[in-house]
Amino acid sequence: MKFTAKDGLLEKSAVSTKSRRKHETRQKSPQARRWTAHWHYALIALVLLSFALIRFRLRDMPLERDEGEYAYAGQLISQGIAPYQSVYAMKLPGTYLAYACLMAIFGQSSSGIHLGLIVVNAATSFLVFLLGLQLFGRLAGLIAGASYALLSTSESVLGFAAHATHFSVLPALAGTLLLLIAVERGSRIWLYFWSGLLLGLAFLMKQPGIFFVFFGGLYLLKSEAKEPIAWRSVGIKLSVFGLGALAPFLLTCLVLWRAGVLEKFFFWTFTYASQYATTNTILQALPVLKMVAPGVLGPSAYLWGLAFLGIMAFAWDSGARKHAWFTVAFLLFSFLGVCPGFFFRQHYFILMLPAVALLAGLGVSSAREKFASTPAIRPLALAPLFVFAVAFAYSLIQQSEFFFQIDPLAACQSVYAPNPFPEAVAIADYIKAHSKQNSEIAVLGSEPEIYFYAKRHSATGYIYTYELMERQKYASAMQQEMIREIESAKPDYIVNVDVFFSWFPREGSDNTIFAWAKEYLRANYERVGVVEIGQTTEYYWDDAANTAKPQSANRVEVFRRKAS
Repeated sequence: MKFTAKDGLLEKSAVSTKSRRKHETRQKSPQARRWTAHWHYALIALVLLSFALIRFRLRDMPLERDEGEYAYAGQLISQGIAPYQSVYAMKLPGTYLAYACLMAIFGQSSSGIHLGLIVVNAATSFLVFLLGLQLFGRLAGLIAGASYALLSTSESVLGFAAHATHFSVLPALAGTLLLLIAVERGSRIWLYFWSGLLLGLAFLMKQPGIFFVFFGGLYLLKSEAKEPIAWRSVGIKLSVFGLGALAPFLLTCLVLWRAGVLEKFFFWTFTYASQYATTNTILQALPVLKMVAPGVLGPSAYLWGLAFLGIMAFAWDSGARKHAWFTVAFLLFSFLGVCPGFFFRQHYFILMLPAVALLAGLGVSSAREKFASTPAIRPLALAPLFVFAVAFAYSLIQQSEFFFQIDPLAACQSVYAPNPFPEAVAIADYIKAHSKQNSEIAVLGSEPEIYFYAKRHSATGYIYTYELMERQKYASAMQQEMIREIESAKPDYIVNVDVFFSWFPREGSDNTIFAWAKEYLRANYERVGVVEIGQTTEYYWDDAANTAKPQSANRVEVFRRKAS
């Protein structure tokens, strides 16, 4: 398609986005106007379909442990069991409820969960497109939506797994878009409430989502900072926005209070979570970030580079400059959402990807307009689109084996080995086949996906054992509570996970639970399963498990309670 200087995408950046569209419409025939109005929707639909197919091919990937936590908690919710009653975890319950809803639609399986993620990711990518469209025009929106679809699927941010960050970003973008529309169009007051409500849901999905709420409140204040300031109007808008932001959390507290777990909820999500978030000091932040960042950028480094071009575009694009504060602040607060605890885990960066994608869209579209409106360099008007196409294609090619070739099991192993995520399926199948539906089991390790697959309740609320190994003041008490709960429940099966990453012990960790487990299992249980994880996985069940002598450092043992 040939673009001319009369096209709205090529007008001077000093013209507002709305003016560009009007100008474009006036210059074209009715047929051309219809094409101009809809081509970007058709292209973004094609992009969303393409990445949905990539994700669909990998939908049977075994769950990793975070997904296992959400799936197990969602499974319990579907049975009428409140979060924090049988699951002790520091996450807020929004993602648990989201999983319960998705599994009610798509089924309680890894495939069902990943089908739900396809819908969530497509909706989020479309919102990035709409936000770019609202801020910087059609081309920017299209580039932004396509960039997010690719970046958020990348294995470098573990984007194919249904992490809480995906579920936090979706309402955050919806709330941000509503707030932008409300501010720019002077919409009715109810729109501020719904914006706050959606941003409050982002927090309920994952604690760092609170930074999107802070961004929204600050943007609202900034937009009202005009002379003279209408204090009454500012107060009303902020109050309505704040009420909306608080509503999901307050409703959650009410439900959990009625369920009798409010105290545990506050302990795990705030008291213990504050201990976890202060594990690393600010002095450790930069070294950790420098270590993690290259892997996160990985195959998509050039797309991230286009985001830097977007920041520079504010220097020459006066039309885009009116949204500079919004865009840069959105990037900053998104990055702050990645920072709590200074762990900088790969999937945390999903919170940043909408801002990065928006800046990439701005960089490409603004550079194209600059070239097209400058006679001396007008022949290079397509160069920015070519650069984007190369960066996009490079990222796809670098990940082509993962995206298009290896099967879901191999994909899981390529990213997570030697974690026992594929093995958890076979272990759960064995327990499910050899136990009653009302049997309780216990997993000594951080593999909650086993409970989900086996459809058996945990004998203890400690579905993770990381907190037992951390250097935090509750660790020893937590170990004792886990021991008491298991001894009291006398579970039919205990799964002992001897994999470093399932415990993550460190210097100074309390090792009481290991000594207890060795003696308790010897006295009360018999080994009926051994899973040895190496280059290949070897399974030994029943009689073969008694004589198995595994050599690998990574193994999982299944124990059955001895007959009384």
